[in-house]
Amino acid sequence: MRALLVGAGGMGKTWARNIAEFPEVTLAGWVDVRPEAAAQAGAETGVTAEVYGTDLTQAIKDAAPDFVVDVTIPEAHHEVTLTALGHGLPVIGEKPMAATMAQAKEMVAAADAAGKLYMVSQARRYNRQLQAYRDFVQASLGGVGILNADFYIGAHFGGFRDEMESPLILDMAIHTFDEARFISGKDPVAVYAEEFNPHWSWYKADSSATALFEFEDDLRFTFRGSWAAEGLHTSWDGDWRSVGKNGTAIWEHNTVPYAEVVRKSGEFHSEMERVEITPTPGFEFIKGSFAQFLAALNGGPTPDGECHDNIKSLAMVFAVKESSRRRERVLLSEIL
Repeated sequence: MRALLVGAGGMGKTWARNIAEFPEVTLAGWVDVRPEAAAQAGAETGVTAEVYGTDLTQAIKDAAPDFVVDVTIPEAHHEVTLTALGHGLPVIGEKPMAATMAQAKEMVAAADAAGKLYMVSQARRYNRQLQAYRDFVQASLGGVGILNADFYIGAHFGGFRDEMESPLILDMAIHTFDEARFISGKDPVAVYAEEFNPHWSWYKADSSATALFEFEDDLRFTFRGSWAAEGLHTSWDGDWRSVGKNGTAIWEHNTVPYAEVVRKSGEFHSEMERVEITPTPGFEFIKGSFAQFLAALNGGPTPDGECHDNIKSLAMVFAVKESSRRRERVLLSEIL
């Protein structure tokens, strides 16, 4: 299969190396809006393409790809995806799907019109610890009713994140929100949220937030996070607690998840048994998402991150923004 890679920044180079690990895929083309950037990235990574360029439409004509890999900035996802789908090409793109919900809806409609797969690579879903945790939560807790995630990292990025609007929610929380849907197997219904910026923050705009989501089946998901939290950091996946009828499961600091499950009840405290949740082997992160994308193109099941599903995770981001702006509860149906 022939891939056309769009974007030659840091993640573009990472994706080039990822593509090279799949012997059934040829890097037919590599495009970046900066002249010579794609060719330079090819030389740097040792992953060379047959065709380089700055114009996506021309590269599609010259490289004759079977699909497009979009690793551009979020503001460019809309144009790249619509162009690729308009040429009848499936797309796998980086998160977030789009810079606005209006754009995201257009992209889903374009996938429908083309009859082609558009998938967003929510690569953290392919963390094997997370997958084992999800499987245990759904199978063993007797129906999760409480789901909590804490994300606290003092990230001194410099550059655009220090200046952008809502850096935590717009740039990072999409991962945590998508993981909440993944772990619970349920979708959000409403949210009340507040964004804020601690007085010591080095970010221009709100770097911190709290959000209480109502999910299907009366599940409550709480998110607390900050990108201006110095010390005692959580992992980049956040620290998780899931509570159900049969016990509680914890996943924190990217260590092996564990749980305590009820073995005997009736006393003041139920008698509990500790369970280690052992991950199983498999592809991880973008390698996992790319493998699932290729399998779908070859007749396999619908992949995680397929656009009709992923737009629900993106909607959580914009629902938090809207709730914080209005200081009131927002229905996800308003956003979707």
